[in-house]
This record gives sequence, structure tokens and C-alpha cells, in this order.
Amino acid sequence: MVSCDELVGVLFPYLSSVLVERVFLAGGTVHIAARTRDHSVSCPDCTTASHRVHSTYERRLADSPVGGRPVLIRLTVRRLYCENAQCPRRTFVEQVGGLTVRYGRRTPVWCRVLEAVAVALAGRAGARFTVILHSVVSRTTLLRLLMALPDLAWTPPRVLGVDDFATRRGQHYGTVLINCETGQPLDLLPGRDAETLAAWLHAHPGSEIICRDRAGAYADGARTGAPQAIQVADPFHLWQNLATAVERCVRRHNGCLKPPDADEHGIVHISFADEQDTTKEMSPIEARIRERHKVVHALLGQGHGIREIARELHMGGNTVRRTARAELPEQLLTGRHQTRRTQLDPYKPYVDKRWAEGCTNAVPLHAELQELGYQGTYRILSHYLRPRRRRRIRVVGPEPPGVRQVTTWMMRHPDRLRDDERRQLGEILARCPELTAADQLVRAFAQILTTRSGQHAKDWITTVRAEDLPGLHTFAHGLEKDWDAVIQGLTTHWNSGPVEGRVNHIKMIKRQMFGRAKLPLLRKRVLLTALRPPPSVTSDRSGDRPHENLA
Repeated sequence: MVSCDELVGVLFPYLSSVLVERVFLAGGTVHIAARTRDHSVSCPDCTTASHRVHSTYERRLADSPVGGRPVLIRLTVRRLYCENAQCPRRTFVEQVGGLTVRYGRRTPVWCRVLEAVAVALAGRAGARFTVILHSVVSRTTLLRLLMALPDLAWTPPRVLGVDDFATRRGQHYGTVLINCETGQPLDLLPGRDAETLAAWLHAHPGSEIICRDRAGAYADGARTGAPQAIQVADPFHLWQNLATAVERCVRRHNGCLKPPDADEHGIVHISFADEQDTTKEMSPIEARIRERHKVVHALLGQGHGIREIARELHMGGNTVRRTARAELPEQLLTGRHQTRRTQLDPYKPYVDKRWAEGCTNAVPLHAELQELGYQGTYRILSHYLRPRRRRRIRVVGPEPPGVRQVTTWMMRHPDRLRDDERRQLGEILARCPELTAADQLVRAFAQILTTRSGQHAKDWITTVRAEDLPGLHTFAHGLEKDWDAVIQGLTTHWNSGPVEGRVNHIKMIKRQMFGRAKLPLLRKRVLLTALRPPPSVTSDRSGDRPHENLA
């Protein structure tokens, strides 16, 4: 059998240095009554041992719950006199190592648990979670514990990663610095200007390689703060810059994206019937059915769907399906659609003449017919003109691809394109020699990027200069301005992938705090939640990596 003292010693090893008097349950809380041992204690200022007691009092310390019940340690401690007359402190309270701290109302073990909760969940969410842990802790207490934690120790990195992140997107930005070899975040800086980065590099020397994006501010800051370091332009950002240049080229030749049978608005006109069909003697219903059959089958032949046809012609879906199933218009005609005489029959030649002259509005036509003695209604005339109006409907064919869509096709590996995308891209390139040249240059740059053959970059730039592609000329000029960093990015395996992964981590923490936390709290959580770095994103990262798309 295990005694009560032995059980308490197993569950609460930090109580071994005190005398446990009793353990009892009151109000759903486990109470542990204990007192300190009678031995001499050193003064915290002069370290003089003292055993002369001034007084005693009880401290109440919250501890981690046991068995789903909160634990309260009621510890009786002594206040002692300092025996050193030269010491400015006259009395002091003894502290129990591993159990008490000055002014603390929680045990160090329980404080470490709350600190972990604060790091993971911060204020309000952490306070809600502590209720599950059978404790009531306010959000301000958790934030105070979090901000009191020291930063993780680190040594100056050999390979430093630099990138920006948004504290408020489009308005305020900061800079994140990480160790690219381990993925550990080192610091979060306010702003993304060259002076801030240069000051940090001066205060933390030792970086040999700096991985960054194409921002000029970071290039200047790295050059000022660590002139001996080798700068590496991230290949992913090079690929992004190339995509922007290709988009400018495609936009400049936007007219080549439209099919040749489309007008300036990209609308394809469809002709359905000859004018002779309108002079055939038939009832308005029969003419309407025959015209509907021609229109529906013409659109079906061009690849339009039932719903699209119904929406375009303002017809019911069942009507379009029934018409599509009929091979001949006669299959849609029944006995009730026989030709019959109407009050408009004597005036039809006049209506046909006026229509041919360009009067296509039924309202003035109805007024003219009334002057000629027409006694019928406007509805009869409108039904007679309806087939002619539908013949003039402009049906929008398949919408031509947009600038960004064509740019995406050109920046993607050909094997990753669908058959229809590959066909449309081939038709566009066949109509535009300039875009064909741009497409070939994109493939060549992707080959350089994925094989890390930066020695061919100069030849690629020479080829770009020979083409009439101003957008790519600008891109090539930007490469030459940052040539050393670009060559490093095209020849070495270092890149900003781990930094981009850490930026995603920052975004996740920002969302947890609903974007309301300021930089000090965000910095503390980012640095302390990185005890285990996220999976590093190397040069094999997927997504929009060029070697995933083109190699």
C-alpha cells in the first residue's frame, strides 16, 4: 500500500521540500495543506543564514489540476529576520525552490502550462481554453505571461532569409528574418525599408549569404549592412517578374486573342435562313417553330449547351430540349399549327416592303397599317415580325481567352495544359509571331531556371534584345541591374522558400488574433511558436515554381 505522503510525493514532486499536513476535498477543489521545514534560510540580498522567525502567514498557490479537479496548495511560510546588521533588508520571506516565486500565486509548473497556452492561443482564445483545464485565467494574465517570456537564443545565421509581410495589407508592412538553414525565425522588424534592415545587420554581423526577393530596398539594406555577404535573388520572384513582363507583351497584342470571325467586341454573328424563307406562306406559329428549330440546331452545332441556348434566346429549357430532339421541324408541327387566314394577310406585302426598307419597329408599322385600314391588333403584327427579329439576334460565341488566361497558358508547362487550352494557345500563337517569340523565350528561361544554368542568362538577354518585345526588354534590364544576385539565384540552391513558409505562418497567427494584435505581440508569438520550424520549402516547392510548370 502507498501512503498519502508517498502519493503526494509522486503526484507533486516539488512538495518534497515541504511538510504536507493534510489533503482534503472542499467545494470540488483539492486542497493541500503544507508548511515549510524549520531550517535556516539565506537572505536574498546578503546571503546571510538566518533562523530567527519574525512571523508566519499562508500563501495560496494554484497548481495544475488532478483528476479533473483544480488543485490549491495552502502553504504556510515564515518571515525571518536578517541577522546581518549591515544589510538594508530587515526581514524576508523564505521561498521554496520549484514551488514558489516572489508575488506568485501559481506554481512554476502551472505557470509553464499557462505560458504554453498563451503562446499557442494568446488572450481570449487562451482564456476560453483554460476553462477546460479547470482554471479561470483572464486574457490579460495570459498576455502578461506571454510578453514576459524571453526570446529564444540563437547564433548569427550563415544563410539569412529576408522577406516582407503585411501587418495591414496594402498599408503597413514589416520584415521577417529567418535562418534559412534551420527555418528558425530570428526577428520581426517594423517597416520594410533599407535603413531598418541595415541597422539590424550591423547589430547582428556574421551573415555570409542573404536570400531576398527582387525589392530594391532589401538589396540596398543588405549592401549597406553586410557588404561582405553574397546576395541571392529568389528564383520564384524571378519567375513572377517574368510573368508580369509576359502579361504586358500579351496585352500589347490583345487583338490577336480574338478569333478571326469575331467583330471588335468579340461577338460572332450567325446566319440562320435566307430572306426567301420569310416570304413563304405559313402561319406565324409555324414560321416561329421552323425558325426556332433552325436557331437551336445551329447553336447546338457550335457547341452551345441547352441551358446556354435557353438563356440566350429567352426560351424555356424544356422547349429547347424538345426542339433539339426533333431532327426536322415537321416533327414539331401538329394539326393545330395549320396555316390560317388573319387580318394581316392583305397587308403582308406592305409589311415586307417596309421591313426591307429598314423599318423594323412594329409600333410605327402598326400605325401605318391602321392608316391603310388595318383593323387587327398590334399582337398579330408582332407575331408576324418575330421570326425576322430572331434572325437578327447576335449570338455570342465562345468567349475569347483573356490576357491573364493566355499569360497563364504561356507560363505553364505544355504537358499540364488541357487539350482545348493547348489548341486555343496554338491558334493564338499562329496568328501572332511576337507572342510566338515570347513563348519560346519563356521556355528558354524556364530551362535556365530549372537546371540552374545561369551561365546562359547573358545569351538569353541578347536574344530578348533582338525581338520586338518591350515588356521583356524591361525585364531583361531589371536582371542586368541586379546581375550578381540574379546569377546566384540561377546557379545556387539557396532561395527564399523557407521565408515564404514563415510568412504563411505569420498569416495564420494574424488570423487567430483577428488582425487586432500589434507587432510586439505578433513578434513574440511568431518567435516562440517556432521551437520546431515548419517544413522548409526548398527549391522543389510546388505551386507556381517554374520547374513544376515548364521543366
